Amino acid sequence: MKYISILGSTGSIGTQTLDVVREHSDELKVCAITGNNNIELLKEQILEFSPELCCVMNEGKALLLKNMLSGNIKTEILSGMDGLIAAAEYDKSEIIVTAVSGMIGLKPTVAAIKKGKTIALANKETLVTGGSYIMDLAKLYHSAILPVDSEHSAIFQSLMSSSEKSINKIILTASGGPFRGKDTEYLKNVTIDDALKHPNWSMGKKITIDSATLMNKGLEVIEAKFLFDVKPEQIEVVVHPQSIIHSGVEFCDHSTIAQLGLPDMRVPIQFALFYPRREKNSYKSLSLSEIGKLTFEKPDVNVFKCLGLAFEALKAGGTMPTVLNASNEACVDLFLNKKISFLDIGNINEKIMLKHNPVKIDSIETILAAEVFVKKTLESIL
Repeated sequence: MKYISILGSTGSIGTQTLDVVREHSDELKVCAITGNNNIELLKEQILEFSPELCCVMNEGKALLLKNMLSGNIKTEILSGMDGLIAAAEYDKSEIIVTAVSGMIGLKPTVAAIKKGKTIALANKETLVTGGSYIMDLAKLYHSAILPVDSEHSAIFQSLMSSSEKSINKIILTASGGPFRGKDTEYLKNVTIDDALKHPNWSMGKKITIDSATLMNKGLEVIEAKFLFDVKPEQIEVVVHPQSIIHSGVEFCDHSTIAQLGLPDMRVPIQFALFYPRREKNSYKSLSLSEIGKLTFEKPDVNVFKCLGLAFEALKAGGTMPTVLNASNEACVDLFLNKKISFLDIGNINEKIMLKHNPVKIDSIETILAAEVFVKKTLESIL
């Protein structure tokens, strides 16, 4: 039996992780889960999976959840960041699925790394904001980081045939989101509902907006640089609307190996949970003859400037990716609350980057200081 903790069990990745657990209940046991506000779903998950610990970030909601559960339930209910860290550090857990969204995942992930846990990484912000600091910590504490994002899982699987040293380039595929092929004039008037209509994937609001701006792909570029120890110029982004080729690697002999499959996040989640072996499942099989054709395009970084900003942040180094990520989180929230327009997201990100002088990341405090810089700068811009 393999014991797992799921940070963010009520979100898209979290609920699909529980689907994998249901499929393999004889081999996987959930011992800790966390959520934010959705205590009704947390209650259902507690009753079904009987975790020993559950953290609700909202303290008031945590008290409500305690009252909703009968006295026979043995699950310990915690709250706040301390509770989130407790779930990440939980003694029994061998694998920590980091499925929370945003920089809130940084501290618990670091705590789990320091306990030598295996990290099934779905919270890309951890590497985007922490970069080589996080990777160095993982090496120091012998903590394995296994990618859950479909693209990084595809690269990871492709590399199983060779080694990082033989990489010529990484080919990172993107669906193009709901606005593929649109120009800046069109994007001036798009609504929140327009931006939330992803053509291929069902995800949370924040990541769906990031997919619409191509910032999600930009964050994946930054994550790939640190995960696979490559230079920014070794990463090529290709728009692939069908989302069948999840990503690939071109090696030094110019052969390319890629991983294909239907758009189903349960597959990379399962691969991370059972790595290094593969397990059977009941999911739908890929039929290339049914798909018919696969197409590829260059992304338009002039229209979707967030992708270009990610490459610029990598070149600047230090805390610049941290600042870009924090700025983007704030801007997406402003957009979802109808306080800025869709195009403002990229424009404000660029303004904040221009005001930042990056420094080397040597602690969590450095990362948090960059976040404070963004908050103050954003206030001055708005």
